[in-house]
Amino acid sequence: MSRIAYVNGRYLPHSDAAIHIEDRGFQFADGVYEVCEVRDGLIIDLTRHLDRLDRSLRELRMASPMAREPLKLVIREVLRRNRVRNGLFYLQVTRGVARRDHYFPAAGTSPTLTITAKSVDPQPARARYETGIKVITVPENRWDRVDIKTVGLLPNVLVKQQAKDAGAQDAIFVDAAGKVTEAASSNVWIVSADGVLVTRPAEHGILRGVTRTTVLEVAASLSVPVEEREFTVEEMLAAREVFLTSATGSCVPVVAVDGRTIANGHPGSVAAALRGAFLHIAEKTPI
Repeated sequence: MSRIAYVNGRYLPHSDAAIHIEDRGFQFADGVYEVCEVRDGLIIDLTRHLDRLDRSLRELRMASPMAREPLKLVIREVLRRNRVRNGLFYLQVTRGVARRDHYFPAAGTSPTLTITAKSVDPQPARARYETGIKVITVPENRWDRVDIKTVGLLPNVLVKQQAKDAGAQDAIFVDAAGKVTEAASSNVWIVSADGVLVTRPAEHGILRGVTRTTVLEVAASLSVPVEEREFTVEEMLAAREVFLTSATGSCVPVVAVDGRTIANGHPGSVAAALRGAFLHIAEKTPI
């Protein structure tokens, strides 16, 4: 079965889906996006993803392509047409098509909405949970508004490739003060020597991850102590556990950073407990 994409009101074969060459997402990375997991026919944390989409649009003074309920219907239809039970959907909104100019286009320019979906084999994710991943650290070099989920991801792409070239699976950004910000596409967590779960506050320097927010609720349900504060690379290296969270990987264990083993080099129990309880707390919306 060929994949189906949604582009501005039309359901099209994936190979035929296209936008105009002067779409501002293509010309300026003037757009935002969301990625949402689908597990066993259930959309995970859909409300929070759409809430964050609305915030991103507001922060960029960008019009919403449609109201919330019709958008949810389109998302479900794309998932159904692609027969996704385990996988994800990708939603992108740009400021629309206009003559190339740095100023915003004329009022009334329609935003561009595209939605795609694909099935994903869950086995590779399970393997990462069992073995953990290796990461490298890199200097923070992104723009200051990483709290907005924009499509301007070139720094993230470059450090992901840098990690791959180094035999690792991800890269963690470190700010000028030596404090961890986030990974290339994930939030970063540590478990300190005294068993406290630590993650950087989401006010500045990181994206407020949807999975991050849900994991905080999971931790509360399990009575795991949490501190939202900055931490250094040295503290991360000395931690009992390090793990990453994102919509495509809840609590992925990190077993080595810059070639240095974390704790005993095996995935830790706190990440496993949080991951095991995650679906009990996360919102689950039937397709």
